[in-house]
Amino acid sequence: MAFTLQIGDKAPAFTLPATDGRVYSLSEFEEAEVLVVFFTCNHCPFVTGSDEVTRQTAEKHASAGVQFVGINSNSVHTYAEDSFEHMVQRMATHRFPWVYLHDESQEIARAYGALRTPHFYVFDRDRRLVYTGRGVDNPRDTSQMTVNDLDRALTEHLAGQPVSVPVTNPIGCNVKWEGQDAHWMPPEACDLV
Repeated sequence: MAFTLQIGDKAPAFTLPATDGRVYSLSEFEEAEVLVVFFTCNHCPFVTGSDEVTRQTAEKHASAGVQFVGINSNSVHTYAEDSFEHMVQRMATHRFPWVYLHDESQEIARAYGALRTPHFYVFDRDRRLVYTGRGVDNPRDTSQMTVNDLDRALTEHLAGQPVSVPVTNPIGCNVKWEGQDAHWMPPEACDLV
């Protein structure tokens, strides 16, 4: 079985606390036409380098019923900056147009097969996966990017077209797994193309 979700897979359920003081479950986003779940964090330069492009993509498609949900699954023991308190501060500072959830147990990161930060998953109305991978091709320095894969996938899907490139390799820092070296990845994730 593949480590990360495959095209056509259903979105795994979750119930996680958010920086706004609420707890959110997957079912609470059932009104969304398209749901973008992405694994992110507070410190990774690939996240911080591309957050504003992710914001623009989220805002561009919001009127079409696209909802973004960010999830931080990083171990606070690897990077203290990834603590829930820092998540709250980050949202207060940047006011990103998404819900920011904390996956302290890392169960949801494993359920989705999150590899890196950021790692995007786009689900259709039935919550079937239609795109997974990177947001852009140069998330650390978006002034050098040549393609926004996430925007293209959303644009194509919302137009009723098949996503032309449904799978890309996520680009970023690996998820920081509890009790592991900062660069460790699950062995079953290492076979991915």
